Amino acid sequence: MTSSAKSRKRVLSGMRSTGKLHLGNYVGALQNWVRMQDEYECFFMVADWHALTTDYADTSRIKENSLEVTLDWLAAGLDPERSVIFIQSHVPAHAELHLLFSMITPLGWLERVPTYKEQRENIKDKDLGTYGFLGYPVLQAADILVYKADCVPVGEDQVAHVELTREIARRFNGVYGAAKAVFPEPQSLLTPAAKLPGTDGRKMSKSYGNTVMLTDPEPVVRQKLKTMVTDPARVRRSDPGNPDVCPVGDLHKIFSDKGTMAKVNEGCRSAGIGCIECKGWAADALVKLLNPMQERRKKFEENPRLAWDILEAGTERARKAAGETMEDVRAAMGMSLGYEGAK
Repeated sequence: MTSSAKSRKRVLSGMRSTGKLHLGNYVGALQNWVRMQDEYECFFMVADWHALTTDYADTSRIKENSLEVTLDWLAAGLDPERSVIFIQSHVPAHAELHLLFSMITPLGWLERVPTYKEQRENIKDKDLGTYGFLGYPVLQAADILVYKADCVPVGEDQVAHVELTREIARRFNGVYGAAKAVFPEPQSLLTPAAKLPGTDGRKMSKSYGNTVMLTDPEPVVRQKLKTMVTDPARVRRSDPGNPDVCPVGDLHKIFSDKGTMAKVNEGCRSAGIGCIECKGWAADALVKLLNPMQERRKKFEENPRLAWDILEAGTERARKAAGETMEDVRAAMGMSLGYEGAK
């Protein structure tokens, strides 16, 4: 981290250890993180403990999945010279601060978190009646506050988690921060939410099996787009369409240049082009984006030790920053090591 980083606001964000990433992950977060590196002091965390909140029964792929996430981050442009890239479970201070926060966080705060209720209702094939699942927003708060992050880049659906983090920081400061506040109250940095459909028209998600992966080679990308759903009103080639209600049109809006967009708008609305041609242009745009990423990724795939070296160095830097925070926390709580009356 350069010396100028100290004057920047600090950001913490992360992704769970779920393996290779797809275009939805890129558009929803990763693309924004890459841009933020020049403006903020960035900490990016592979959240392997968070993966256990729903997938605790099988940990056989957690380490491999953590590496796959890291490779996609590096391929997309996260730079270990400009960001701290680390694995959550390798920084024990996250767990210590989570424990301390759990002592002061009312159960009612956790039970009202919207995603808690939503996931309990929607995920029926796993037992989510665990302390870890109920308490994962407290672990999230520890993840953020152990680095005294000023900002957290999130989508609309995660704003409630940042608000809970602010409440926990406020409560800790109120209970223990008599002389001065230990934690800042972090702000949400809303990530622009582009509407990225999967190949079936629903939101792109691994659970729907409708993804374009960042690692998909060109023939796979083109094949996936050939089967993508389009404007349902275009039954025949001669029927005019509407790119504004077509999932392929949504892809063009995010990834295609203005010239291609003009051809899509004109050709689709006048039935001057068919859906196959339109899908081919969308595939062109995706391949143009993905090819350089896949080239960068190849270097790390051929020598995974390079990626682990980056994670180890980043984890060491994260431990140092988290350790400084925990010294402040223990001092505020009167739990510092050593006899304070000693001369």
